[in-house]
Amino acid sequence: MRNSLFLLFIVFAISITSCRNDFEFEPSTGGLEFSRDTIYMDTVFTNVSSSTYTLKVYNRSNKDISIPQIKLGKGLESKYRMTVDGMVGNNRIFENVEMLAKDSMYIFIETTVDIAEANPSDFLYTDQIEFGSGSTLQKVELVTLIQDAYFLYPQRFDDGTTETLPIGDEEVYGFYLDENDPTNGNEYVWNNSKPYVIYGYAAVPANKTLTVQAGAQIHFHADSGLIVGENGSIKVNGLPSNNPENLLENHVIFEGDRLEPLYDDVPGQWGTIWLTQGSKNNEFTNCLIKNGTVGILVTGNTNLANPEADVKLKNVQIYDHSNVGVLARTGYITGENVVINSAGQAALACSYGGKYNFNHSTFNNNWPSSKQVSVLLNNYIEGAVPEIQPMVEATFTNCIIYGYNQIQMIIDSKDAEVFNYKFDHCLIKFNNVNNVFTNNPLYQFSTDTEHYINCLIATNSAVFNPDFFDINSNQLIIGADSAAIGQANFSFSSGTFDILGKPRISPADLGAYNFVVFEED
Repeated sequence: MRNSLFLLFIVFAISITSCRNDFEFEPSTGGLEFSRDTIYMDTVFTNVSSSTYTLKVYNRSNKDISIPQIKLGKGLESKYRMTVDGMVGNNRIFENVEMLAKDSMYIFIETTVDIAEANPSDFLYTDQIEFGSGSTLQKVELVTLIQDAYFLYPQRFDDGTTETLPIGDEEVYGFYLDENDPTNGNEYVWNNSKPYVIYGYAAVPANKTLTVQAGAQIHFHADSGLIVGENGSIKVNGLPSNNPENLLENHVIFEGDRLEPLYDDVPGQWGTIWLTQGSKNNEFTNCLIKNGTVGILVTGNTNLANPEADVKLKNVQIYDHSNVGVLARTGYITGENVVINSAGQAALACSYGGKYNFNHSTFNNNWPSSKQVSVLLNNYIEGAVPEIQPMVEATFTNCIIYGYNQIQMIIDSKDAEVFNYKFDHCLIKFNNVNNVFTNNPLYQFSTDTEHYINCLIATNSAVFNPDFFDINSNQLIIGADSAAIGQANFSFSSGTFDILGKPRISPADLGAYNFVVFEED
């Protein structure tokens, strides 16, 4: 009997609960709260989709409410799109959106808009997210800056196929630049009137030269890049900045096409600048190359005896690449004031032989792994024909070779008849852990005066530290406590300027930068 009464009580309690009004939603009377009152969406290129931005909406009341309408102010014509609490609908207007008491929901917003639809005076495209209507209307503002650009991409043909480039035995999604493109005009001259956005690989064919003028900004989409073919050339003609507030003002910048600050230092956003075998007279001056897979890829040289290098780098900064900053295979490169930082394998890889000469350059690698180095030299590729190529020259003068790991320089010579290398007045991070390299003839720093001349060997971070300003922000200026101060071979410094345009005076400093006294915040 007692059990029967207990069961009767449970049934009665459930019946009362089922009659409560907990889930009867009342019309919202306003009073919603938002994680922000204005959503500033970062700059996007015209007709390129933005990242997705988030708004959180709070119902702080004790009532379950129904919001009669959540919509974009411009309605179905708006160039913004929303997802409201997981609902997609038509992306712009949502009816009778329910919220429980003391609950919250997410709204995700993105946009794709043509610059012609932006405000012509400031290139802003704006709208609002409206909650409710009439006297209970609440709004959250939406603001996006639209940037115009030259868009370069492969043709799409009538049969549905797209233009490709023959690379060896494969076809790569890409296109040849055109001197008389109906939209962009002469594509062999890239100017600074507006940015360039590249889809696929843009190619410079034989006997053509791509000239990139000072201040040009080049943005590569994912899996895109630039190829310079045999007998083709690229001339990157950046200029020094005269603005101390913007040290890249007149530089040429190569980077990915995501403009949001979140992507500023994300590696691997695009492919590479590929200087193929037989390309010639390639020059990069006052430029920044960032966030690719390989910054510059040099594959092959036909005449290492030529007195002029096929690739000349001067005042070049290369940062945050997922594989290598500069990767050369039998390349012929000269570099002055080259700065490379952070790469998944090596900052600079001079592989499969070649000819290389770097003066007053800084190579650093703080990639968060134990296998990365700053400088790699080798003379072979297993399985290649021929497998070994001569290292005609690999000379580093007044350079800094540093990084997080214990060993920042690897020399890998296989059956070499010709393997010439020299480090003259360089600071090198090399901690011979467990004496692995003690008897290796390639690393006799103190006794081998043919290959190592007055070098500073940093065996740990407390010995011969270069005192970089901020490695994580790619600021490799050396400070007043740097071991690199006054250690240069001045015969290679006289009459030169550092990467910031400051004259070098005796005694000159190692690396690309003269030392600077850092100001305390």
